[in-house]
Amino acid sequence: MAGHIVQSTQITMNEQQIAIFKQCLLEKREQLLAFAKTGDEAAQTVELDQSKVGRLSRMDALQQQAMSMESNRRREIELQKIASALQRIKDGEYGYCVSCGDEIHEKRLHIDPAAPQCVDCAEKTHQ
Repeated sequence: MAGHIVQSTQITMNEQQIAIFKQCLLEKREQLLAFAKTGDEAAQTVELDQSKVGRLSRMDALQQQAMSMESNRRREIELQKIASALQRIKDGEYGYCVSCGDEIHEKRLHIDPAAPQCVDCAEKTHQ
């Protein structure tokens, strides 16, 4: 009596692969924190004294400030995603979709190591 062999399209990640993703996440976090230090200056309050700065210069400074604030917001979101991914590694849940529990394909994790969802669940979330 022959048994059925189920072939998975993806093999569960081993500790070495997880360690590589962890290192990638840590490096990405350090880069984002370094950028945060330099971006704080651009997000500072814009001087509105017309005698010191011309109208166009103030408008440019306000636009730069808004862009910097948006960059900071996005950076904070990415840092939160990284922190969550590092926690999932610690909890032994890294590489599994937080929505459905299926494995996240390794190719997806190479593109975004902090990805919390598989492609199917991510697409459902964004619809």
